[in-house]
Amino acid sequence: MGRDNLFAMCLDFYQRLAASDIAELFPVDAEELAAASRRQAMFLSGVLGGPPLYAELIGPPRMRARHIPFVINEERRQSWLGCFMATLDTPGHWGIPAEHLEGFKNFLIGFSAWMVNTAPKQVPVQQPLVEQPPTDEPE
Repeated sequence: MGRDNLFAMCLDFYQRLAASDIAELFPVDAEELAAASRRQAMFLSGVLGGPPLYAELIGPPRMRARHIPFVINEERRQSWLGCFMATLDTPGHWGIPAEHLEGFKNFLIGFSAWMVNTAPKQVPVQQPLVEQPPTDEPE
């Protein structure tokens, strides 16, 4: 894949995020958005077997801890994942070997599930409107 392709892919991904329904979670300023995409690329470099750029330049990834200030629920996860999958629709463009694409997608699915930090809202259980008939079973 190579460093240049990885960084270009992450910039494309972040530009999609900035235009998505979760855009409020990402920087509005183009340079700040590009900087965030570079941090993503540095993290993925280590994940994908390249140099651990994130750890070397920023520190331990601790991605879940770094994202605690943001509400990440299943709906937002799906939006994030949808943007990444759209970016990956042209894997050859990024130099991703076909034999590794499915594994990378599976990593993103699992990683994004791990990043969810907000449970769905619980709907209170209501009592049935009709009385249930008695059963012959002892209580």
